[in-house]
Amino acid sequence: MRKILTTALLALPLLAASLGASAADAAVGRWKTIDDKTGKVKSIVEIYPTTNGSLAGKVVEVLSSDRGPNPVCDKCDGERKNKPVKGMVILWGLKADGANEWAGGTILDPANGKTYKSKMELQAGGQKLDVSGCIAFICRAQTWQKE
Repeated sequence: MRKILTTALLALPLLAASLGASAADAAVGRWKTIDDKTGKVKSIVEIYPTTNGSLAGKVVEVLSSDRGPNPVCDKCDGERKNKPVKGMVILWGLKADGANEWAGGTILDPANGKTYKSKMELQAGGQKLDVSGCIAFICRAQTWQKE
């Protein structure tokens, strides 16, 4: 009996880790970002797990831009200044915050170079992702679609 109890206690952390991983796996993948005004697909963002257990996202394709086919982040500061938007990490530091929810991250808007506190929530059986960015109490949200 003692051996069974010890085995069960040792297996508990593994079970908890696998449940956390499966929740993050739901958001991992390629997502279509949608233009708020036109409703057209603007880009493809790939969300991936990082080594510290958080989620991050980078632009893997720019499909529509008012700044040409290969836009750069000319309004960004620091290391992102004048770098191509394609390949740029625009979402980072998101940690699980409940079932199918992540918070505590940062999102960059390459159009204006500003960063915002970010959170996201999986919707519609995993086919839509509500992504929001906030400064103080002013927030902007988008719904991304699974590719």
